[in-house]
Amino acid sequence: MSKITFSAKEIKALQKNPNVQRVSEKSITYTDAYKNRFMDEYLAGKRPRQIFMENGFDVDVIGIKRIEQSACRWKKAYETNGLIGLTDSRKTSSGRTLKRELTPSEVIERQNARIKLLEGQ
Repeated sequence: MSKITFSAKEIKALQKNPNVQRVSEKSITYTDAYKNRFMDEYLAGKRPRQIFMENGFDVDVIGIKRIEQSACRWKKAYETNGLIGLTDSRKTSSGRTLKRELTPSEVIERQNARIKLLEGQ
């Protein structure tokens, strides 16, 4: 979480953005659809700052550090678990590690996501 806090005016402005699920004084929760679109555009070669600006975010309000950290977190989640890694699992996941074997289709999906990421780099 960032040390920078949002004012009430900034929170209202951020809440109006359709790519935002939730906003507090210290954090922004983005929609899963936005994170997926972000990764598609990032893999196509766009910079994180450009993607945020094109999707209606004020970079000065959010801060470049928060944008870079979000991009790094999403990239890591995408590399590890593909599109599934970008979903907000706080309400559905207990935080325990997966004890079952992955199905062949899940393995293929994760491998395809990793290939797509590496090709984008």
